[in-house]
Amino acid sequence: MAMGIHKFSKRRGRGGRAPMAEINVTPLVDVMLVLLVIFMVTAPLMKAGIPITLPDSRAKPLDQTPKQVTITMNAEGRVFLDDDELSPGELAERVGSLPRGADGAMPLVTLRADKALDYGRVVGVMGELNRAGITAISLVTVAGGAPVETAKKP
Repeated sequence: MAMGIHKFSKRRGRGGRAPMAEINVTPLVDVMLVLLVIFMVTAPLMKAGIPITLPDSRAKPLDQTPKQVTITMNAEGRVFLDDDELSPGELAERVGSLPRGADGAMPLVTLRADKALDYGRVVGVMGELNRAGITAISLVTVAGGAPVETAKKP
C-alpha cells in the first residue's frame, strides 16, 4: 500500500468505496437562478398577445398609466379589445360599457394598428371609438423610426 492512504478506509465490495448518499444541489440552484432571471427579463415583453407590425415614429413615448384599454388591429383588419376578438359592430358598445374611473373619465385607450392596414380602416375604428365617447386615443408606434418623407408638389 502506498503511504497508508487507504489504511483506515473500509472496503465495501469490489469497488473499495461506499456510495455517497448526499446530493449536490449547487448546480440545481444555479440553473434555477438563471431561469428566474430569464423569466423576469422576458415577462414584461410578453404584454402584447396579438402579433402585428407597428409603424415607426420619432415621437417621444407617453407615460404608461395603470388604467388603459388596448385596441389592436392586425394585418387582416380584425379588431381586438385587449385580447378578445370583436365582431365588426361590437367595438362601440363594448368600449362604451367600460367602467369609468373615480373621476368619471373613460380609461385611456391605446390603438395598435398593423402598418399594412389601409388608413381608412384605422380611421373607421377611431370613428367608432369617438362614437363610444372616447375623445383621446393614443396611437402605438415603434420608437426611433426614420423620418417620414412627404410627397412634394412640383
